[in-house]
Amino acid sequence: MDANGTPFSTLIRVASHEQHTQVGTSSFMSGLLDGRLGVAAYARYTEQLWFVYRALEDAAGTLRDDPVAGPFVRPELMRAPELERDLAHLRGPGWRSGVRALPATAAYAARIAECARDWPAGYVAHHYTRYMGDLSGGQVVRDRAEKAWGFAHKGDGVRFYVFEAVPNPAAFKRTYRALLDAVDADDLEKQRIVDECRRAYDHNSAVFRELDAEFPLSA
Repeated sequence: MDANGTPFSTLIRVASHEQHTQVGTSSFMSGLLDGRLGVAAYARYTEQLWFVYRALEDAAGTLRDDPVAGPFVRPELMRAPELERDLAHLRGPGWRSGVRALPATAAYAARIAECARDWPAGYVAHHYTRYMGDLSGGQVVRDRAEKAWGFAHKGDGVRFYVFEAVPNPAAFKRTYRALLDAVDADDLEKQRIVDECRRAYDHNSAVFRELDAEFPLSA
């Protein structure tokens, strides 16, 4: 808790709420969800997620014993292998030779790697914004993808959104919030983590802006 008795998990959630809402209403995401964008746009988005989650998970092994970031390294959350299955389904077995990170995605992944290397508490901010966001809101995207493009229910193409090792997401999120509340940091450091959460949302918004430009929607 901070000096006013507010749990750290609440501080993070409240501070990032407005930016989270803005990301969820981007024109690219709206176009995916309402059917104006097709499977090619979905595949391109999935590529960008792979670069971001690879940055998060490549660092996980080195942070496993870190006193701040270590408790957040949870094998049941790992998404890169599922994204690779999805990309093989979407792009074919040679998908690795064709994927390309947008400039905003490359900057996003670089910032995650920088935090993992130099500031593990900052890594926690990126971990929170990605995993908790996709564990929750990602289910809407999965449902749309299954209905629009005929992917098998929770099968290849949407496996990124299927957290098979998290049978009770609500209970898991409670556990995750408890980990946030237990972070051993003073109020100044906690504010820096909150600010990094905002920065993570800014990175995510930049990715969507570049996807908007690549897949423009007619008025």
